Amino acid sequence: MTTSTTVERTALKEWAVLCDAMARGDIVAMVRKGGIREQRSGFAVRHDRFLLYPTYFHARESELAPRFRETLTSADATQPPSGLLRFSLVADVAAVWQVADLESLRVIEQEHGLAWSAVESRFNYRGVPGVQVVAVRVSRLAAAAELPEVRRYAGCVSWVELDGDVDVSGAAPVLDSPAFDVRLARLHSALGEATS
Repeated sequence: MTTSTTVERTALKEWAVLCDAMARGDIVAMVRKGGIREQRSGFAVRHDRFLLYPTYFHARESELAPRFRETLTSADATQPPSGLLRFSLVADVAAVWQVADLESLRVIEQEHGLAWSAVESRFNYRGVPGVQVVAVRVSRLAAAAELPEVRRYAGCVSWVELDGDVDVSGAAPVLDSPAFDVRLARLHSALGEATS
Protein backbone atom coordinates (compact mmCIF):
# COMPACT_ATOMS: atom_id res chain seq x y z
CA MET A 1 0.00 0.00 0.00
CA THR A 2 1.42 3.37 -0.91
CA THR A 3 0.28 6.86 -0.15
CA SER A 4 0.99 9.78 -2.45
CA THR A 5 1.18 12.66 0.03
CA THR A 6 4.64 13.99 0.81
CA VAL A 7 4.10 14.60 4.52
CA GLU A 8 3.14 12.35 7.41
CA ARG A 9 1.92 13.06 10.94
CA THR A 10 0.86 9.59 12.11
CA ALA A 11 3.47 7.64 14.08
CA LEU A 12 3.58 4.16 15.59
CA LYS A 13 5.68 3.63 18.69
CA GLU A 14 8.20 0.80 18.53
CA TRP A 15 11.33 -0.02 20.50
CA ALA A 16 14.30 1.85 19.01
CA VAL A 17 16.30 -1.38 18.76
CA LEU A 18 13.56 -2.90 16.56
CA CYS A 19 13.30 0.29 14.47
CA ASP A 20 17.04 -0.06 13.84
CA ALA A 21 16.55 -3.71 12.82
CA MET A 22 13.84 -2.67 10.34
CA ALA A 23 16.14 0.08 9.03
CA ARG A 24 18.74 -2.59 8.23
CA GLY A 25 16.15 -4.87 6.63
CA ASP A 26 16.76 -7.52 9.31
CA ILE A 27 13.04 -7.75 10.11
CA VAL A 28 9.88 -6.85 8.17
CA ALA A 29 7.16 -7.61 10.71
CA MET A 30 5.89 -6.54 14.11
CA VAL A 31 3.97 -8.68 16.61
CA ARG A 32 1.46 -6.37 18.33
CA LYS A 33 -1.13 -6.64 21.06
CA GLY A 34 -1.66 -3.03 22.13
CA GLY A 35 -0.66 -0.47 24.71
CA ILE A 36 -2.13 -0.32 28.21
CA ARG A 37 -4.37 2.56 27.19
CA GLU A 38 -5.70 0.46 24.28
CA GLN A 39 -6.67 -2.71 26.10
CA ARG A 40 -10.43 -2.30 25.84
CA SER A 41 -10.35 -2.17 22.05
CA GLY A 42 -6.91 -3.72 21.56
CA PHE A 43 -4.37 -2.81 18.91
CA ALA A 44 -5.66 -1.97 15.43
CA VAL A 45 -3.81 -1.02 12.28
CA ARG A 46 -5.50 2.29 11.58
CA HIS A 47 -3.23 3.62 8.83
CA ASP A 48 -1.66 2.38 5.59
CA ARG A 49 1.46 4.42 6.20
CA PHE A 50 3.09 5.80 9.34
CA LEU A 51 6.34 7.04 10.78
CA LEU A 52 8.23 4.77 13.14
CA TYR A 53 8.47 6.48 16.54
CA PRO A 54 11.51 4.99 18.31
CA THR A 55 10.96 4.44 22.03
CA TYR A 56 13.60 3.86 24.66
CA PHE A 57 11.48 2.54 27.52
CA HIS A 58 10.06 -0.94 28.11
CA ALA A 59 12.70 -2.47 25.82
CA ARG A 60 14.01 -5.41 27.82
CA GLU A 61 16.94 -7.47 26.68
CA SER A 62 15.15 -10.67 27.70
CA GLU A 63 12.22 -9.83 25.39
CA LEU A 64 14.41 -9.33 22.33
CA ALA A 65 15.37 -12.11 19.96
CA PRO A 66 18.90 -13.17 20.96
CA ARG A 67 20.35 -11.87 17.68
CA PHE A 68 19.34 -8.29 18.61
CA ARG A 69 20.31 -8.20 22.28
CA GLU A 70 23.81 -6.88 21.65
CA THR A 71 22.38 -3.97 19.62
CA LEU A 72 20.18 -2.70 22.46
CA THR A 73 22.92 -0.50 23.92
CA SER A 74 23.82 1.05 20.56
CA ALA A 75 20.14 1.80 19.87
CA ASP A 76 19.87 3.54 23.23
CA ALA A 77 23.00 5.56 22.42
CA THR A 78 21.23 7.14 19.42
CA GLN A 79 18.51 8.63 21.63
CA PRO A 80 17.97 12.30 20.78
CA PRO A 81 18.42 15.00 23.43
CA SER A 82 15.68 15.24 26.04
CA GLY A 83 12.61 17.02 24.73
CA LEU A 84 13.20 16.03 21.09
CA LEU A 85 11.96 13.20 18.89
CA ARG A 86 13.89 12.05 15.84
CA PHE A 87 12.12 10.38 12.91
CA SER A 88 14.09 8.72 10.12
CA LEU A 89 11.82 5.88 8.95
CA VAL A 90 8.40 5.61 7.34
CA ALA A 91 6.54 2.30 6.97
CA ASP A 92 3.95 1.21 4.43
CA VAL A 93 1.68 -1.62 5.58
CA ALA A 94 1.97 -4.61 3.27
CA ALA A 95 -0.27 -7.08 5.15
CA VAL A 96 -1.89 -7.69 8.53
CA TRP A 97 -2.77 -11.04 10.08
CA GLN A 98 -4.96 -11.75 13.10
CA VAL A 99 -3.14 -14.77 14.56
CA ALA A 100 -5.00 -17.10 16.89
CA ASP A 101 -2.59 -20.07 16.64
CA LEU A 102 0.49 -19.53 18.80
CA GLU A 103 2.53 -22.27 17.12
CA SER A 104 2.21 -20.64 13.69
CA LEU A 105 4.28 -17.76 15.08
CA ARG A 106 7.30 -20.03 15.55
CA VAL A 107 7.72 -20.23 11.78
CA ILE A 108 8.15 -16.46 11.41
CA GLU A 109 10.70 -15.87 14.19
CA GLN A 110 13.28 -14.55 11.68
CA GLU A 111 10.87 -11.89 10.42
CA HIS A 112 10.27 -10.06 13.74
CA GLY A 113 12.52 -9.09 16.63
CA LEU A 114 10.95 -10.62 19.74
CA ALA A 115 12.14 -13.53 21.84
CA TRP A 116 9.76 -16.50 21.92
CA SER A 117 8.91 -15.84 25.58
CA ALA A 118 7.81 -12.29 24.65
CA VAL A 119 5.68 -13.61 21.77
CA GLU A 120 3.98 -16.06 24.16
CA SER A 121 3.43 -13.33 26.74
CA ARG A 122 1.85 -10.97 24.21
CA PHE A 123 -0.23 -13.77 22.72
CA ASN A 124 -1.71 -14.70 26.10
CA TYR A 125 -1.87 -11.19 27.60
CA ARG A 126 -4.90 -10.68 29.87
CA GLY A 127 -6.21 -14.14 29.03
CA VAL A 128 -7.24 -13.15 25.50
CA PRO A 129 -5.25 -15.35 23.08
CA GLY A 130 -4.05 -13.79 19.85
CA VAL A 131 -1.86 -11.11 18.33
CA GLN A 132 -1.61 -9.17 15.14
CA VAL A 133 1.33 -9.55 12.83
CA VAL A 134 1.94 -6.46 10.74
CA ALA A 135 4.24 -6.70 7.71
CA VAL A 136 5.72 -3.36 6.70
CA ARG A 137 7.93 -2.09 3.92
CA VAL A 138 10.22 0.39 5.62
CA SER A 139 11.84 3.36 3.88
CA ARG A 140 14.52 5.71 5.15
CA LEU A 141 13.66 9.41 4.98
CA ALA A 142 15.83 11.58 2.75
CA ALA A 143 16.57 13.65 5.87
CA ALA A 144 15.80 12.79 9.49
CA ALA A 145 13.26 15.08 11.13
CA GLU A 146 13.31 16.34 14.70
CA LEU A 147 10.16 17.51 16.45
CA PRO A 148 9.55 18.68 20.02
CA GLU A 149 8.37 15.93 22.34
CA VAL A 150 4.89 16.78 23.60
CA ARG A 151 3.50 15.50 26.89
CA ARG A 152 0.43 13.94 25.24
CA TYR A 153 2.70 11.61 23.22
CA ALA A 154 3.87 9.91 26.43
CA GLY A 155 2.55 6.72 27.93
CA CYS A 156 1.84 3.20 26.81
CA VAL A 157 -0.10 3.88 23.63
CA SER A 158 0.78 2.64 20.15
CA TRP A 159 -0.45 5.42 17.85
CA VAL A 160 0.44 9.11 18.06
CA GLU A 161 -0.75 11.99 15.89
CA LEU A 162 2.14 14.44 15.78
CA ASP A 163 1.66 18.19 16.04
CA GLY A 164 3.95 18.81 13.05
CA ASP A 165 4.38 17.45 9.55
CA VAL A 166 7.33 15.22 8.64
CA ASP A 167 8.53 15.34 5.02
CA VAL A 168 8.54 11.81 3.59
CA SER A 169 9.23 12.77 -0.04
CA GLY A 170 12.25 10.97 -1.41
CA ALA A 171 12.13 8.19 1.20
CA ALA A 172 14.04 5.15 -0.10
CA PRO A 173 13.02 1.54 0.71
CA VAL A 174 15.60 -0.30 2.80
CA LEU A 175 14.90 -3.52 0.86
CA ASP A 176 14.42 -3.65 -2.90
CA SER A 177 11.13 -5.06 -4.19
CA PRO A 178 12.35 -8.60 -5.00
CA ALA A 179 13.96 -9.00 -1.55
CA PHE A 180 10.90 -7.64 0.24
CA ASP A 181 8.53 -9.83 -1.81
CA VAL A 182 10.45 -12.96 -0.74
CA ARG A 183 10.10 -12.00 2.92
CA LEU A 184 6.41 -11.18 2.53
CA ALA A 185 5.78 -14.51 0.76
CA ARG A 186 7.42 -16.28 3.72
CA LEU A 187 4.92 -14.62 6.07
CA HIS A 188 1.97 -15.50 3.83
CA SER A 189 3.15 -19.11 3.67
CA ALA A 190 3.33 -19.37 7.47
CA LEU A 191 0.27 -17.33 8.44
CA GLY A 192 -2.14 -17.83 5.53
CA GLU A 193 -4.37 -15.19 4.03
CA ALA A 194 -3.93 -11.73 5.48
CA THR A 195 -6.92 -9.90 6.95
CA SER A 196 -5.83 -6.68 5.25
